[in-house]
Amino acid sequence: MNLNQVTLPVNDMEEAASFYRKMGFLQIVDTPHYARFECPEGGATFSLSLETDTFTNKTTIYFEHQELDQLVEQLIAKGLEFSQMPQDMSFLWREAILFDPSGNKIKLYWAGENRLNPPWRVEKSG
Repeated sequence: MNLNQVTLPVNDMEEAASFYRKMGFLQIVDTPHYARFECPEGGATFSLSLETDTFTNKTTIYFEHQELDQLVEQLIAKGLEFSQMPQDMSFLWREAILFDPSGNKIKLYWAGENRLNPPWRVEKSG
């Protein structure tokens, strides 16, 4: 199996789509109730779905970028605000945190080899 995409709920499609385009994602589907974006590297996609009811999304979406600090500086220059600037974490990743206009939590990070092969890796199946 391979993960196809993750869909995030949003309460204002135009505002949310603009936010993700500003982050550097290419919008490949544009409707009043649904938008889909392609990541600049790797071919992964994610989408937004308009939610008319009040919602709280506890999901966090992660985007990996090797030049994390420079990316954060570029996004700040575009007007995006971060709740956590890039910092080294105890689990061997460097990450920054921001929220989209609908309150969805986004972590930008760089883990390198530790993303799939941390020192505590286990392999369990079936």
